[in-house]
Amino acid sequence: MDIKAYIESGILELYVAGALSEKENKEVYDLMQQYPEIRKEVLEIEGSIVKLTASVSQKTNIDTFQNIKNKLGFSEDETKVISIAKTKYNWLTYTGWAASIVLGLGLLWTINQNNTLKSDVQIAETQQELLETQIENAKNSLEEANTLISVLRDDNIIKVPLAGQGNFESTYARVYWDKNSNRIFLDAQGLPEPPEGKVYQVWSLKLSPLTPTSLGTIDDFVTDTNKIFEIENANESEAFGITLEPAGGSETPTMEQLYTLGVVSAS
Repeated sequence: MDIKAYIESGILELYVAGALSEKENKEVYDLMQQYPEIRKEVLEIEGSIVKLTASVSQKTNIDTFQNIKNKLGFSEDETKVISIAKTKYNWLTYTGWAASIVLGLGLLWTINQNNTLKSDVQIAETQQELLETQIENAKNSLEEANTLISVLRDDNIIKVPLAGQGNFESTYARVYWDKNSNRIFLDAQGLPEPPEGKVYQVWSLKLSPLTPTSLGTIDDFVTDTNKIFEIENANESEAFGITLEPAGGSETPTMEQLYTLGVVSAS
């Protein structure tokens, strides 16, 4: 593309003036994004218009009117007889000057409209992305809900209530163990929010001798709304327990921080 010829064609001035069609405006806008030289030229044209209108707007209406009177040959104290030739010359000068102001104001309005349109497009795109995220989250939540419903209705699922222990007797949880898929669903709604720097850790237990195996920490406990967590468990668990541990978890459970414990029913 001959960028120099394109710039000299005058289409950029028409773009700034808002005299192009919607399709032509888009073509110029796309080329501005592609070619820095074109974008720079548009900005310089807009800057010239801004300077023009700014220089005019600095004067009050009274000063402007007085300036017009002076250009036409009038003064405060006397009325002059102006020749036809002089009147014609001053009137044409004033007309051109006024037309420049009108054009400048019109171009400023067009620039403002273009900026507003760009802002509206950006807002619309952001809202669209937010809506798509909400739809995706709702879809995922629905899939999770359907999975949980199927688990709760499955007679082969082992249900293990976890009761509060010691100083934490008011806490509770429940484990739904799907042995066929080697996973549990932990309903931890009965646990309080852990202190900062602490996490809940889930344990699979063998009772004789007592042998704990970590099933991992619940790092997203605070941000999870439903407080239901899917956890892999390939162990032959005889019980499940939940302790409060430092962030990152512990190799063995801190028994002083054992919140809940539940034994798998022999039936």
